[in-house]
Parts: sequence; C-alpha cells; structure tokens
Amino acid sequence: MKRIALLASMMATPAFAAGADIPWYSLNDTNFVVLIAFTGFIGVLLYFGVPKLLMKMLDDRAEGIKSEIDEARALREEAQTILASFERKHKEVEGQVEGIIKHAKTEAQIAADAAKADLKDSIARRLQAAVDQIASAEQAAVREVKDKAVNIAIAAAGEVIAANMSADVAGELIDDAIETVADKLH
Repeated sequence: MKRIALLASMMATPAFAAGADIPWYSLNDTNFVVLIAFTGFIGVLLYFGVPKLLMKMLDDRAEGIKSEIDEARALREEAQTILASFERKHKEVEGQVEGIIKHAKTEAQIAADAAKADLKDSIARRLQAAVDQIASAEQAAVREVKDKAVNIAIAAAGEVIAANMSADVAGELIDDAIETVADKLH
C-alpha cells in the first residue's frame, strides 16, 4: 500500500503536470494524472468494500430511524389512548361532582327545612309552656286569694259567732261537729 502511494505521489509531481504540447494520456498532463489518482482512489474504496460498508451503515441507520419512527407512533397512539381515557374519566368525574353538588344542595335544603320546622315546634312548645305556666300561676294566685278570703271569712265568722253565741249553743255545735266528723271518717 505504501508503495502505491509513493508511486502515485512521484508521478503526480507539479513538474510533470505543467507541459504545453502534451497529449491527454501523458503523465505530464494534470487532467490525466488526476483521472488516474481518482480511478485509483475509487479502486481502493472498492477493494476494501467501502460501498458495501457504507450501504450497510446507511441501511442500519435507516432501520434504526424506522424503528424509532414506529416506536414514536406506538407511543403517540398510546398517549392518545391515555388522553382519551383521562378525558372520559374527567367527564365522568365532572358528572359525579355535579351530582354530589346537587345532592348536597338538596340535603342542605332538607336540613334547613327540618331545622325551620324544629325551630317552629320548639317555639310553639316554649310558647305553650309559657302559657301553661302563666295559667298555673294565675290559678295559684286565685287559689291563694280564695284561701286568704276563706281564712279571713272564717276568722271573721268565728269572731262574730263567738261574740253572739252562748256557751251552751257553742257546746252543742262542737258536739254535732264531732259526731259529723266521726260519721264521715268511719
């Protein structure tokens, strides 16, 4: 290999390439020397299988790109499937949230209505209890006034009777009262 490169470099020296009346196939013609060097270069590339190697590298690269594209497509489809699933779940959750809110509002309304009814019942019970207490206090006051009036009347009657009655009549009345009490108790 070194010999070929040394031979090619000696043939393509500038001194040989600068002739005026030189035929096109002479080593003194620069175009011919470049043609030979290029042909040799191509031959070396073909000898070492560079085109096959390049084609294999390009095929491998194309295959890698194709597999990456397929993987990207699969990932995209999977992402779209997941996105659609999340959108469905989001809509379902929104529906559930709306249902929960409606249910909570109705429950709150029911609770508020029940609280109002309980408050009305409580107020009515308290009002009735106050009315009952007032009536009871009124009856107690009337009873107390009557009792005092009876006691005062008895005391006055006792004084009047004691002043106007004789001892014999008083004794008879006491004996009659004892008999009456004895008859009623037995």
